[in-house]
Amino acid sequence: MVLKWSDFKSDVFVDWCPGCGNHAILAALQMALAELGLEPHQIVLVSGIGCSGKVPHFVKANGIHTLHGRTLPFAQGVKIANPDLEVIAIGGDGDGLGIGVGHLVNAGRRNVDMTYLIHDNGVYGLTKGQASPTLRLGLKVKAIPRPNINEAINPVMLAVSSGYTFVARGYAFDTKHLKEIIKEAVRHKGLALVDILQPCPTYNDINTKDWYAGSDRIDRETGKPVPRLYRLEETDYDPNVRNLNEDFDKKIEAMRKSQEWGNRIPIGIFYRNELLPTFQDRITGRIPFYRMYPPAKQKISDEGGAPSVDVTEFFDELRIT
Repeated sequence: MVLKWSDFKSDVFVDWCPGCGNHAILAALQMALAELGLEPHQIVLVSGIGCSGKVPHFVKANGIHTLHGRTLPFAQGVKIANPDLEVIAIGGDGDGLGIGVGHLVNAGRRNVDMTYLIHDNGVYGLTKGQASPTLRLGLKVKAIPRPNINEAINPVMLAVSSGYTFVARGYAFDTKHLKEIIKEAVRHKGLALVDILQPCPTYNDINTKDWYAGSDRIDRETGKPVPRLYRLEETDYDPNVRNLNEDFDKKIEAMRKSQEWGNRIPIGIFYRNELLPTFQDRITGRIPFYRMYPPAKQKISDEGGAPSVDVTEFFDELRIT
């Protein structure tokens, strides 16, 4: 059966603020899932706390709404328990880069084959607009009394340096482009992160839809402001690692490119390395039957509730002699 994006719409009313970039991100995700040919039962969406945390409620698929900042460990557990599932973690910039940033960094060491989408609007939208870790130093959005006193985290740079093997940036209202990025992230064998720039019309009155649409530069032919955003794939930029000898240079190039901001902001894929083994590959190297009998598919008790798994060999492996 060929699915449409509407097949991934749940019956739950979408209650985000009018004009919120989350609406477009939701549409891009639903379109990507349909075009990837995935069935709802093959997908698990895991979210944390924040406006973005409502996504699993609005998508007709398996969904888990977990604790603030704990999206990634929960999602990794799901994927490790059943590697046949397509796991997509979803969180806001506060959830993932504030309280959850330790998990974000350590997840990069494992390269679990899953995708992480970050809704990045520079504020804590659910708790009334405080500065999030991605709001730039010196900016004063309307919900804070004084300009932001902290330096901002660069999600792309952090992910590349932490070991993510696919790192991209999208823009909520370039929805079709974002859909393609999400598809590439899901197809990627390894840990993928997509930082999604998303206007918050309620609390961020600086990085608005109009701000992204027009820079300080004026097009001489049209007389209109030049858009701030440009697509990396429309330049000579190449994110792909073709041999491990060039991996370090590709990482440096990606981090340098991600620092462009202001009048020119790149979106697209910054870094992609498909040469490294996934966490599932590493487990299989140690436990050859892992793919065939992952934890979620093992029978752990009989009808009477008695354990049916013999863990003697496992404990023998752990014994220190």
